[in-house]
Amino acid sequence: MTQSRQTPTRAEVAPMGRGRYRFLIGVVLIALAALVGRIAYLNVIDRDFLQGQGDARTLRVEPIDAHRGMITDRHGDPLAISTPVVSLWANPQELPDDDIQRLVLARALGVDLDSLDARIQRYRNHEFMYLRRRMTPDAAQKVLDLQLPGVYAQHEYKRYYPSGEVTAQLVGVTNIDDQGQEGLELAYNSYLSGEPGKRRVLKDRKGRLVRDLHLLKEAKPGGDLTLSIDLRLQYMAYRELKAAVDEHNADGGTLVMMDAHTGEVLAMVNSPSYNPNNRTDIDVDGLRNQAITDAFEPGSVMKPLAMSAALETDKITPDTVIDTSPGYTRVDGYTINDFRNYGKLKPAGILLHSSNVGMTRIALQLDDDTIWNRYQALGLGKAPEIGFPGEAEGSLPAPYNWSDSKRATMAYGYGVAVSALQLATAYTAIANDGRELSPSLLKVSDPQPGKPVIKPKVAHELLGMLEHIVQPHAGGSKAMVPGYRIAGKTGTVRKVESSGYQTTAYRSLFAGIAPVSDPRIVTVVMIDNARGQEYYGGLVAAPVFSRVVGKALRLLDVLPDKKEALP
Repeated sequence: MTQSRQTPTRAEVAPMGRGRYRFLIGVVLIALAALVGRIAYLNVIDRDFLQGQGDARTLRVEPIDAHRGMITDRHGDPLAISTPVVSLWANPQELPDDDIQRLVLARALGVDLDSLDARIQRYRNHEFMYLRRRMTPDAAQKVLDLQLPGVYAQHEYKRYYPSGEVTAQLVGVTNIDDQGQEGLELAYNSYLSGEPGKRRVLKDRKGRLVRDLHLLKEAKPGGDLTLSIDLRLQYMAYRELKAAVDEHNADGGTLVMMDAHTGEVLAMVNSPSYNPNNRTDIDVDGLRNQAITDAFEPGSVMKPLAMSAALETDKITPDTVIDTSPGYTRVDGYTINDFRNYGKLKPAGILLHSSNVGMTRIALQLDDDTIWNRYQALGLGKAPEIGFPGEAEGSLPAPYNWSDSKRATMAYGYGVAVSALQLATAYTAIANDGRELSPSLLKVSDPQPGKPVIKPKVAHELLGMLEHIVQPHAGGSKAMVPGYRIAGKTGTVRKVESSGYQTTAYRSLFAGIAPVSDPRIVTVVMIDNARGQEYYGGLVAAPVFSRVVGKALRLLDVLPDKKEALP
């Protein structure tokens, strides 16, 4: 017989329910006691913890941008200045979802609504995104006046270049974060940048500024940089160079003007150039400061420098006669030509007629390293070390196992490569009693006497020889400047590419000194690949020299020479 299970009575269940109830009440009371204890602990014993957590959500340390230093020319005219701008940023998670508000924001920012929505979507999981960088304060304030949630301002500086493309490759540019990227902006970035400061501020939970509490570290503005450049000469030189490049449909050109007393660079221009204030359509060929960064074979403008070495030996004097007949010569199986048969010439005549044969026969009378030593002493084959990014060293092959043809070609400017600045620097030795001046892009307050490289007597002799070249009916006649005596040398050199020397592409050069009676400036002009019949240095580069130097001498208040009979 089965035994049936009886249901518990109410009296039996009640003690069980009361036990569970008391247990639950006890657990709750214990939890409340622990919570109260923790609150009491934090508020009485460990108050710094709560204070720190609160501060972490409201107190911020914000950077204070340092004002970037100004770059000016030698007279204080600005070449690069920093102006206050405002960058607008947003927290995408706080921006309004309302289409009308987003449309109003897009129009105020001057952007397309679809573009703005796409960016917001891309940053939807972030708390920061730029809306627009470097706005004028007035334009930014119009956006802020809309009082849209999630939109904030960040105060910055924007670099502006008043002289635009005229000084672009020399001064350089900064990036959107105001850090130097090219030129002197890059070379002196640390000096110009200064040191940012810090401030403690109070912000609400949405990141909005409530109160500026106190300054932690004052921002230290960057230093100002005073260049050796004379902006008046720079503008004029750029205008004339660009006009010549356009006139001859050339690939480009460069011009360097140096002070013959101090070594300061008074003008340095290149064409093509670019506008540093609007870089949307930059021509990459215009980014380089070719006067410093590009080396090329200089051709006949090197002949006076080689001649200076020859005249200091006991083998060549100003009265030495060199027979250049019949107008060509064979060296190591190569034929070296002159324009025509000039017959017997003295050193002055060799330079006047730019005789390759004459320079070859002089070079072969000298020791292997005589001309090489002179070039090296003049700083060729090594960077000028003026602190500019990408300075070209050029090329000066060591004189080991040289063939006769190598010695010959180096004497008339082939087989060696120089920059326009190196060439101008070398010519300061002829202009300055044989002392070569170190080039400087910064204004010089204490000029140095220079490094003795050429004997003073030889330098004076060369100056007179070069003056003969800039006379009516001579090769450099188009470099003449009314009222002033000019000394200089033309050069026309075939361009060399990976396939070898080109037969239809040339560089046209002129290197000159003015005025002869008391040299004040040294100027080098190079036009790259002038097209047409007129590609010779005397026809393309010399006229640029004349126009630029003539105006420069008048701007610098250099008195005209007293006309003297040429020796």
